[in-house]
Amino acid sequence: MEWYIIGILAALLTTFGFVPQILKMKNTRSAKDVSIVTLYQFSAGVILWALYGLHLKDNIIIAANSITLITLAVAIGFYHHYDR
Repeated sequence: MEWYIIGILAALLTTFGFVPQILKMKNTRSAKDVSIVTLYQFSAGVILWALYGLHLKDNIIIAANSITLITLAVAIGFYHHYDR
């Protein structure tokens, strides 16, 4: 298997890693089991990875982390909406 395929698979798995949590928050209408610190910490890391990808001009790193940031923004929005 080519190494770039491994990179793409890794990017897909991590990019959509928070989707199950988002679906759980949406379905249960609760964020009680979610750590907002984790969401913000992961978001900071994703932003740094995206900046690193921009520096390297690596489209896979840039795209994966940009999409991950969007899913994290949705998760953070649900957290604040349901944690009232």
